[in-house]
Amino acid sequence: MDETFENRITFKHAGLSPADEDARGLLKAQLNHFYNSLILHGMETCEKPENWLDAFLLLEKHLQKIDNGSRQLIFLDELPWLDSPRSGFLRAFEGFWNTWGCHRKNLMVIVCGSANSWVLDKLINNHGGLYGRVTYEIKLSPFTLCECEEFYRSREVQFSRYDITQSYMIFGGIPYYLGYMDKELSLAQNVDILFFARNAVLKNEYNRLFESVFTNPEAIMSIVELLYTRNSGFTRREITEKLRITDGGTLSKNLRALLASDFIVKYVPFGFSKREEHYKLTDPFCLFYLHFIRGQVKTNEKFWQQNVASQPIVTWRGYAFEHVCFNHIEQIKRALGISGIITAHSAWSKKDDDREGVQIDLLIERSDNVINMCELKFTSEDFVVDKSYYRVLLSRPERIRERVSPKVSIQSTLITTYGLKHNEYSSAFSNIVTLEDLFY
Repeated sequence: MDETFENRITFKHAGLSPADEDARGLLKAQLNHFYNSLILHGMETCEKPENWLDAFLLLEKHLQKIDNGSRQLIFLDELPWLDSPRSGFLRAFEGFWNTWGCHRKNLMVIVCGSANSWVLDKLINNHGGLYGRVTYEIKLSPFTLCECEEFYRSREVQFSRYDITQSYMIFGGIPYYLGYMDKELSLAQNVDILFFARNAVLKNEYNRLFESVFTNPEAIMSIVELLYTRNSGFTRREITEKLRITDGGTLSKNLRALLASDFIVKYVPFGFSKREEHYKLTDPFCLFYLHFIRGQVKTNEKFWQQNVASQPIVTWRGYAFEHVCFNHIEQIKRALGISGIITAHSAWSKKDDDREGVQIDLLIERSDNVINMCELKFTSEDFVVDKSYYRVLLSRPERIRERVSPKVSIQSTLITTYGLKHNEYSSAFSNIVTLEDLFY
């Protein structure tokens, strides 16, 4: 924001984090902080506001006094934090905009916040005084692998694409986390310092993340931690049964917030009806933290370096690569040459009557009557198909054909790091997508 509107911001203010502060003390602190921001932007000293109505009145008077006819740009960062319990902030903000701000032809107000649930409920989907007031909406999504690479390059961090992908498995595409990377250290060394060292910066980030982003972190975390326990996710009915909660508006609000924040995805697993939508956890940071950090009793400050080639971490990479692929469906479609085709993607979720051993990582159902049956393999070298795996691959299309129209054709697709080693069984795959393709 500072770079985009350099030297053109009339008034800028950021809310204070509500962590570890009671509602009454937080309101006073927020009002004092707002007053101090006004002073820093040239307002003459006066009596401090006692409520948000008075605070916005001071802002109005200040803007009127300095108005010379040119554009006045107001930037309010972390707006949800300003709306502390029983503070009256939202009502005052509505009054500021509806009574005064919307009538100023040279006024632009930009607001943002990391608490997506608040932004959605109070601004985007507001049914009260702010209904229909949002002119433009910009959702900041996590970086793709390509954008992660560009970010690292800008900071002179020299990671291979293999390591960039592993860093995505841990941090997702969140630039805040990527910014911690020390260019003098390897990826494994960075991971140890950030998570496993005695005073690791991100060791307690999981709780802080939910407390800062959501207004009801405990309920949100309970959903996330349930979804973590099953790779294919849960239906809404299963969530209510497992967590012993009611199926109502609160659950809908929490699921919408998680979807909007890119923590989870909603999809219909192949072979299920549309009424059996599943919610699946796909946020890499949460998946990594719940797998390796939560419940950790003993601290090994070089855990990642010493275990980077161990079977548990190799197995984890396999599951983590699935989530990388789910987050890069558009890149996969581009590599397959089907960007312009309408598709739906899901995993194969076993039902009670499924025969033992049937598991398909990713299915891309296309409107041109083709299904890409995708196997996802994260390896350190070319993937090799042996005789036993070849037989498995040959049997799977028949299981899919039991559930689709006869006019649908099935293409076996391999999505892997480096490619496929050619042998007598490599013909099992008709399409190959590599890590290079995911970076475009």
